[in-house]
Formats: sequence, C-alpha cells, structure tokens
Amino acid sequence: MAEVTAKMVAELRKMTSAGLMDCKKALTETDGDIEKAVDVLRAQGTIKAAKKADREANEGIISHYIQPDSKAGVLIEINCETDFVAKNETFVEFAGEVAQLKLNESETDFEELRTAQVAKIGENIQFSRDSKLEVDGIGLIAAYIHTGGKVGVLLQVGTGKEETLANDEFKSLVKDITLHIAASAPVSVSREQVAPELVEKERAIAEEQAEGKPPQAVENIVNGKINKFYATNCLVEQGFVKNPDVSIKDYIATVAQSLGDEITIDKFLRFQVGESF
Repeated sequence: MAEVTAKMVAELRKMTSAGLMDCKKALTETDGDIEKAVDVLRAQGTIKAAKKADREANEGIISHYIQPDSKAGVLIEINCETDFVAKNETFVEFAGEVAQLKLNESETDFEELRTAQVAKIGENIQFSRDSKLEVDGIGLIAAYIHTGGKVGVLLQVGTGKEETLANDEFKSLVKDITLHIAASAPVSVSREQVAPELVEKERAIAEEQAEGKPPQAVENIVNGKINKFYATNCLVEQGFVKNPDVSIKDYIATVAQSLGDEITIDKFLRFQVGESF
C-alpha cells in the first residue's frame, strides 16, 4: 500500500475543498491515487458538502434526547440554510438521531454524519452547540421543545424521595416549569447563580441612570434596579407565566408541601435558534 503523505492530502484538499480527514480516508482507500480519491469524495457527497460550507446557515432547530431512566439528557442546536429544510421531517429525524449519539456515543464521527446529510439535503448544515445535564442523586431530567423547534429547554429537578418522581402533581409541575422557561427566558435558577459580569453591567447602567441624584438616593435607586433585575431574570423569582401573582419559588413550595417532600430546581438549559452565546 502506498504511503499517504501530508503533501498528497494537501493537494487533494486544494482540489476538492474537502476536510482533512475526508481527504486522508479517500487517499487511503484508493492506495494514494488522487484522481480516484476525487471520485470517492464525489460519490460520498463530500465535495458537494465542502462547497456549501461557506454558505450561511441561520435557520435550524433545537432537538434533545433523554435517557429512558430520565437521569441524563442533552440539548442540541443544528442549523441549516432555510426554514423549509428546518421543518423537513428528514432533517428533524436527523437532529434527533444526532442528539441521541451526542449523549450515548460521543466518539461518533459527527463530521462524517454532517457531510453525508449535506449531500442528502442539499444545504449547508452546522452543529452549533450541545450541552448535557445529568442527575446526581434523586431526580430527573425533563425537556420541552416549542412548536417548530426554535426554542428548547432541558431541566434538572431534584427530590428527596424516589416516589415523588412518579407522582402526577410533580410531573405537572415539571412540565409547567419547562414551559415557563421557554416563555420567560430566565438567565439563571437563582440570583446566586447570575454571572458576576452580568450583574456589574446592570449595576453600571443603573448608576448611570441615577447620575445627579443625592448619594443616598443613588444607592437606593441602584439597589432597587438590581433587585428588579433579579426578579425579572432569575427563574425562582419570576412570576409563573400561567399565574403571574405566584412566583416559581412559591409554586414549587406548594407542590413540595402537598407531597411532603423537598423539590429543587438544580439546573436548566434554554437554547433558541440563532441566538448569540
């Protein structure tokens, strides 16, 4: 078998714009014959995929996968060029398959999957991001994907008793909270988890707005605005979307008391297609 050199791989990449590993595999398969390697890449659709790689992929969907025991889950964003493809059943199924692989078979060659799908669908496809949640102790992972797949939520909830997880009232609470997160877009579970730089940014804005006021008034104004920021952006302090007069914290406390258990919202993820992150 002929040796596949870096120079040969570079030449094939220049000819086809295909990825480094795709070129190396094609050359290995063809015993170093560059012309045959081009044919291999063309047959695989890799060249077609490479040519589409510089086209913007601003549409897409959020997808997820949760283990059957609900102890671990993943949320992913996959982008494409048009909303038409984003709604295509084949693309939606592909996103679901990728999510399952991301959780259970992370060593998968995702670039190979991506280029194959580009060749099949005919649009640039990009895997933008993915993130996992896993229960440590008693609890579960739940998800909600909004209609159309433009917003997705993954939620980690903890309880004190295993039997609580099967309770219908608890299940209803979990579903409500995932829906609430999708609608209200909190930045953290509680004020203690808000990124310090975000708080400092809000404080700077508040101080600028209070400029010219007496020092005592400035302090009160700034503290008031920071507290309002927390109440608006921290999940447990937000008013429940279905009943704004009740905070998420109080809603959880009511259900926990009814079940004679402790319920905690440990973590959540919220992805929206195309958002900056």
